[in-house]
Amino acid sequence: MKKVTQRIIAGKYKNKPIELPSLDTTRSTKSVLKESFFNTVQYDIIDVNFVEGFGGSGSIGLEALSRGAKRAYFCEIDKNSFKVLQKNCTNIDKENSITVLGDSFEYVPKLINEQLKNDDTPIIVYLDPPFDIRAGMDEIYNKTFDMVKSFDNTNIFLLVFEHKTGLEMPEMIGNFKKRKSKKFGNSSLTFYEA
Repeated sequence: MKKVTQRIIAGKYKNKPIELPSLDTTRSTKSVLKESFFNTVQYDIIDVNFVEGFGGSGSIGLEALSRGAKRAYFCEIDKNSFKVLQKNCTNIDKENSITVLGDSFEYVPKLINEQLKNDDTPIIVYLDPPFDIRAGMDEIYNKTFDMVKSFDNTNIFLLVFEHKTGLEMPEMIGNFKKRKSKKFGNSSLTFYEA
């Protein structure tokens, strides 16, 4: 079976391939959406800690590293996707990639509220919970909103949701206020600021 890949769009790792996990378990981010996201945050990404919950292939966090992020943290619960994530991180930027096999709902709050609590580095959190892919995901967004409400770290200055288009996103989630949304076919990005 032929491996499906994307490429790093820009930065120091431009054109390096990113292997994608099976489409049965993850939904890869569209290139046009990814490019738009990084055009929006291009100057804000430099020297930040980038947290990608629901990591999949790691394509967003690895792109962030390519464009100057200090460190990228990834969490992925699916074992096969995690193997692909680890391989991508090793091939692109092993030194600044931190990968965890586990539940994002458990790991991400611990990372934000404990591990990164005493680090003065600004944080961008990117959340792309699986939709319409895995069984039992009906409550995924409410669960993700509750997770965000638990974040207790003043270094987070930007929180971004990749979500299905048509989902009514709240004006406020915990300490984060909605700034804007952009649509890309079936997927949308919604930006929140602290």
